[in-house]
Amino acid sequence: MPTANDSFPRFENVIIDISHEKVDRPFQYRIPDRLIGKVDVGSPVQIPFGRGDTRRKGYVIGVTQEPEIDVSRIKEIISVSDEIVTAEDISLKLAAWMKDHYGSTMIAALRTVLPSYKKQKRQVHRFVTLRMPLREATESYYEAVRKKQRARERVLKELLENSAERIPMELITTKLNVSSATLKSMSDAGIIRIESEEYYRNPVAMTTSRYEDKVLSPEQQHIVDTISRDYDNGRRDTYLIHGITGSGKTEVYIALIDDILKRGKQAIVLIPEIALTYQTLMRFYRHFGERVSVMNSSLSPGEKYDQMERARNGDIDIIIGPRSALFTPFKNTGIIIIDEEHETTYKSENSPKFHARETAIELSKLIPDGACVVLGSATPSLESYYRARKGEYRLFELGRRLTGGRLPEVDIADLREELRRGNRSIFSGRLQSLMDEKLEKGEQAMLFINRRGLAGFVSCRSCGYVFKCPHCDVSLSEHRGGRLVCHYCGYEQVRPRICPECGSKYVSSFRAGTEQIEEEVKKFWPQARVLRMDADTTRTKGSYDRILSAFANREADVLVGTQMIVKGHDFPDVTLVGILAADMSLYASDFHASERTFQLLTQAAGRAGRGEKEGNVVIQSYQPEHYSIQCASRQDYLSFYEEEIAYRELLRYPPVSHMLCIQIQSRDEKEGMEYGGRFRAFMEQQREIGAVFIGPAPAPIAKINDIYRFSIYVKHDDYEVLVRLSSNLEHYIRELEQMGKMLKTSVQFDFDPMHA
Repeated sequence: MPTANDSFPRFENVIIDISHEKVDRPFQYRIPDRLIGKVDVGSPVQIPFGRGDTRRKGYVIGVTQEPEIDVSRIKEIISVSDEIVTAEDISLKLAAWMKDHYGSTMIAALRTVLPSYKKQKRQVHRFVTLRMPLREATESYYEAVRKKQRARERVLKELLENSAERIPMELITTKLNVSSATLKSMSDAGIIRIESEEYYRNPVAMTTSRYEDKVLSPEQQHIVDTISRDYDNGRRDTYLIHGITGSGKTEVYIALIDDILKRGKQAIVLIPEIALTYQTLMRFYRHFGERVSVMNSSLSPGEKYDQMERARNGDIDIIIGPRSALFTPFKNTGIIIIDEEHETTYKSENSPKFHARETAIELSKLIPDGACVVLGSATPSLESYYRARKGEYRLFELGRRLTGGRLPEVDIADLREELRRGNRSIFSGRLQSLMDEKLEKGEQAMLFINRRGLAGFVSCRSCGYVFKCPHCDVSLSEHRGGRLVCHYCGYEQVRPRICPECGSKYVSSFRAGTEQIEEEVKKFWPQARVLRMDADTTRTKGSYDRILSAFANREADVLVGTQMIVKGHDFPDVTLVGILAADMSLYASDFHASERTFQLLTQAAGRAGRGEKEGNVVIQSYQPEHYSIQCASRQDYLSFYEEEIAYRELLRYPPVSHMLCIQIQSRDEKEGMEYGGRFRAFMEQQREIGAVFIGPAPAPIAKINDIYRFSIYVKHDDYEVLVRLSSNLEHYIRELEQMGKMLKTSVQFDFDPMHA
């Protein structure tokens, strides 16, 4: 039996009822001897609250041996709750896991898993019906005619003609031009009844067309049967579906959800970006009807609040949205699907810097009956494929295109050769001839500019040479004052005017944007109707849908855009995709650069020839021989994976090893760099064998809003070692803060960063 002398925590910090507005106001309670060792972070507890010591439910968000106030004033908890596990219980345990796993505060983790959707007034429909018998209503009508009471006459006529129906009040006030005051007086006189009915806002644009069930291919059916069989046998695994573009991954998702819903469970479907929401949502809605809803940042506060309430009350079974949809308060989730799982938007840039993939897997374990997790992509992240190859995930392959077309024919245009031929336009000769051909046939084209890393690398436009760090094998980034800087180790050099490889004077960074490309298209092909899709044209609500719908409806011949146009869209009349500056992302100062380039190019190429017509793709590059471009042109994921994983093994980058990024932000440049050095020295003193330290060095964006930013990278094969190092560093930082130091400097932790 534990005693007061044991090392168990004696006090706990409790959030009462998880009211969103009070999430940052915990209360401290004492743990009685009988419960010592039985209370942990995330435990639901019964506690006395307020002056009357009302019995309330609370959730433990922290345990400690130190009281925050006089012990005599601290009340004792009553019991640890043994009620049925609720969605809130699961959220608390998930928040505790995120706090430990991603190095954040419990409050920040709670705010993530319990998004603060401020309570909104319910929407109300009002209806008008007859209150008196038909005979009396008819007499009242003729009386209104006789007395020339025109408004009352119109209302009674409409109600007598539709006596069995409720008539919407807004129809009477608008169509019949009757004031609310008239309706109130008729209600007071006992002639009509005005009824109110609350309803939830529904952001889904309703459609009557039904989804046509498709017969699954043997490969698709095998996936569905295997996962369903595992579920029946009590296995709740993680599955990776590697399917080429157009191989029918969405059909598999729908079949799996169908199966899960028949078991009385619910489904969460994550998609990477808002641009995908409408098209994906419609495919699910046409199959499952009104049991589907959506959650994304474009919704109004009222719409967001209502979707959470609909989920909490069991009015919907499927939620679709970006990573925040993972925290939908379903009571009985059975499957979590993450489409395009390789996308970087699944990693949060705010503390806690969680990844939706790992968080979904942890959530699936916390659900009482468990849930299976299904990952899908044409270009899986190296992390997921690496784990699948090691047997941590179950791997399925879909290698056949089922959308009616075959993989497009791909040409790689060498822009160095184009320059030698005197072609200084942004369109290669091959792309120009194919544009002529497709537009003449009345077919559509998409022109994608790879703008990732735009502010980054500097290269020779004559031979393709890229200025790289001699120490880190990443490109140097251009900074003001003609400096080229490595964001890993801080190496710096003056930007040369002449290429050291070929002596050319064509040394520069790429400057073309979507607007310039749109203008060039109109100049080369004045007859073409052009749409542009980028951050500027999609600022307003519904703009994604309007642009995509217009293009799908053949209101334009050419769609110009950034990466948002190449993610998951299906346009059967698109027979040409032009990828401009394919190597823009290839030399970003990030070890993920080759992987991101391969993924983007493969996804972009997959937009062409998805219907019955043959497709063409032109990849324009200054480095056409690079393995990421060559493999993307063949849609050869396996060859790319083997090349890239060898590189990661050599330099001990994720997923082979793990990486912790300590991000330091300071209003004082000198102070930020000084503390960076102290933090590195402190961690090196921990003597964690095998840890490799890099930095401190300026972050990729070294200054934002007058805040200087620095990074320290730590690599180790064991994730728990990095957690230990970050935890110890947190304690050290708190000690410095208590001493009145670090007044201008703050620190965040990012495990296995996506934007290193």
